[in-house]
Order: sequence, then C-alpha cells, then structure tokens
Amino acid sequence: MALGDAWKQLSWFYYQYVLVTALYMLEPWERTIFNSLLITVAAMAVYTGYVFMPQHIMAILHYFEVVQ
Repeated sequence: MALGDAWKQLSWFYYQYVLVTALYMLEPWERTIFNSLLITVAAMAVYTGYVFMPQHIMAILHYFEVVQ
C-alpha cells in the first residue's frame, strides 16, 4: 500500500514537472534528450560544488581571518 502511494505521488510530481516545463508538447525522444541534458547539467553543478566549494570557503575564511 505504501509503495503504491509513493509511486502515485512520484507520478504526480513528474506530471507537474512535465506541465510546468511544457515538455508535454515534445515527442518522447525529444523529452528523453531534454531530461538527459538537464540531469547531466545538474550532476556537473553538484560535482563542481563538491570539488571547489571547500577551497573557496577556506579562502574566504582566511581572508576574513576566521582561521589561521
């Protein structure tokens, strides 16, 4: 029962995503390409933040002399 409710909620969120981004007008192969590009860009942004943010935060903390 809980799995069915979770699947129903996930389907509802996907339906809202498709309507808000107007992906319902695209053909399935175009929608797949768009979603793949979106996931790729989001993954690259997360990776870049994970790799470079600690360096920038430490530089800011050194600049304001919070850490020595």
